[in-house]
Amino acid sequence: MNSFKARSQSVIPGGVNSPVRAFQSVGGDPLFASRAAGPLLYSTDGRELIDFCLSFGPMILGHADPEVVEAIQTAATRGTSYAVTTEAEIEMAELLTEAIPSMDKVRLVNSGTEAVMTALRIARGATGRRKILKFSGCYHGHTDGMLVQAGSGVAGIASASSAGVTSECAADTLVTPYNDFEAASAAVREHGADLAAIVVEPIAANMGLVLPEPKFLLHLRELTEKAGALLIFDEVITGFRFTFGAFANLCCAKPDLITLGKIIGGGLPIGAVGGRADLMDHLAPTGPVYQAGTLSGNPLCVAAGLATLRKLKALDPYAALAERCARFTDEIRGLAKAKGVEVSIPNDGSLFSMFFRGSEPRNFDEVQQSDADAFVRMFHGLLENGVYLPPSAFETSFLSVRHTDAVLERALEAFDRALAF
Repeated sequence: MNSFKARSQSVIPGGVNSPVRAFQSVGGDPLFASRAAGPLLYSTDGRELIDFCLSFGPMILGHADPEVVEAIQTAATRGTSYAVTTEAEIEMAELLTEAIPSMDKVRLVNSGTEAVMTALRIARGATGRRKILKFSGCYHGHTDGMLVQAGSGVAGIASASSAGVTSECAADTLVTPYNDFEAASAAVREHGADLAAIVVEPIAANMGLVLPEPKFLLHLRELTEKAGALLIFDEVITGFRFTFGAFANLCCAKPDLITLGKIIGGGLPIGAVGGRADLMDHLAPTGPVYQAGTLSGNPLCVAAGLATLRKLKALDPYAALAERCARFTDEIRGLAKAKGVEVSIPNDGSLFSMFFRGSEPRNFDEVQQSDADAFVRMFHGLLENGVYLPPSAFETSFLSVRHTDAVLERALEAFDRALAF
C-alpha cells in the first residue's frame, strides 16, 4: 500500500471524499493527483496521464486554463466570501438566463446535488404534491429521495438505494427504466394525482453515456402537462457541454426547471436551478419554499464560472469538439474490431463511453449486461500506458478543447495496446 493511500484511509472514510475515487469498481490503488494542466493529469508517483475524466466533466477548457486561474486569483485578492450579494452574481444570472431561453430566473447554490434538491422542493411547493418520477441509472445527487436506483458510484452498492434512506422517503420516489415510454406512462397513470415532477437527465451520463430514444423527452413533456406536474431537466453534466446554454436549447421538449453545475463553475463548487419566473418566485424570500446557503454565489466560484462561460461564448468550440470526439471514437472502434473485441462506444458532442457488449445500451439493465471485467482490463491497460478514464464503467468520458489531434493520437496508441486482451 502506498503512503498516500495508508495516510488517507487512516483519517478519511475509505481514503476518499467521494466514493468513485477509491477505485473499488476497477480495483488497484487509486490515483493521487499532484497537479493538472490542459488535457493532462499528473499523479504523486510521477505519472503524466491524458485525462478523459476531467473532474467528471467541468473542465471543458482543460485544467488550469490561464484566464480562469487569473479570474480566481483576482477575485481572491478582494475577499473569499462575503455572504452579501455581488455584481458578479447578477452578471452570472444574466448570462445564464440569456443563454437559456426557458430560464427566466436562476438561484445559485453550491453543488449539483443542492440544485436538484432545490428543484424538487420547488416542484413540491408549487404543486402541493409529494411524488417524484426518476429513471433507473440516472444520478441526481445524493439527497435521500434521489438515491433510489441511482447510477454512477451508487451502482456498486448492493442495496437498491443507500443505508440511511428511510422507506418513507423512498416511497415518494417512483422509478421506471430510462427510454421506456410505456413504463413512464403507466407510472403517471397510477400516481399522476400526487406527482409533483418528473426529473431526468436529458442525455443520461451517470450510467455511462445512454442516449435518449427519439421523442422520449417529448413524451415526458406531454405526460407532465397532462398530469399537471413539472418537468425537470438535470443538466449538471449536459449544461454548456453541447451548446452555449442548456441541452434544452436543442430539444423540442422544454422543461419547467433546469439544474446546472460543473461547467458553470469552471472547476470550482457551484450549482444552479432556474426556470419559469412563476416557479422560481416560490423560493424564499419571495415565496414559501425555503433554500439558503452561506457560500451560495461564492465570489471565487462565480469568478471562475464567468471566466469559463465568457471564453466558451467567444470560442464556440462545440462543433469542433463534436467532430473530434466522433473521429476519435471511430478510431477506437476500428482498433477494437481489428482485435476481435466486442465493444459499443456511444458518443454525442464531446462525451463518450465504452460498453463491452454488442450494441449500445438503452437503459440501466442493458448497461449492467456489459462485460465489466473487460472494462477493468482496459482501464488498467490504459492507465499503464498514460491514459486516465473515469474509474468506473458507470461513468462518462469527456474531451476538452485542449485534447488536440496530437494528444488524441497519443491516446489512440494507448488504446491499441490496452485493447490487446
